[in-house]
Amino acid sequence: MEINLADVVMEVTAAFEQYEVALVQNQVPVLDRLFWHSPHTIRYGVTENLYGYEAIAAFRTARSAIGLDRTLKNTIITTYGRDFATANTEFQRGRQHGRQSQTWMRTPDGWRVVSAHVSLLPAPPTCHGGG
Repeated sequence: MEINLADVVMEVTAAFEQYEVALVQNQVPVLDRLFWHSPHTIRYGVTENLYGYEAIAAFRTARSAIGLDRTLKNTIITTYGRDFATANTEFQRGRQHGRQSQTWMRTPDGWRVVSAHVSLLPAPPTCHGGG
């Protein structure tokens, strides 16, 4: 299996970046399109476990559009052959620090998220000086 073929990495990176723009701008139709339309699709969120495309789409429709801006760091996209990839990143949203993992699969309709997981990390301790 060939890992990180340059053209495949570019394709998945473009899909990942499209997803990120749609997420922070709450472009629900784009987010819905980028998830695989299957009962096998899973999204584990910070407070929800969503099984199947329909549950994920319903969550997106009901979610608040306020406070979605975030900054990404340490994004790593790895492709496995021509049809499978993972995208992992850390994000900062206000004082919240979290992680996001996505599994992408090439479908006849293009790259789609087949599995996703979002989690928050505990707030870092504050330093008060002293000594």
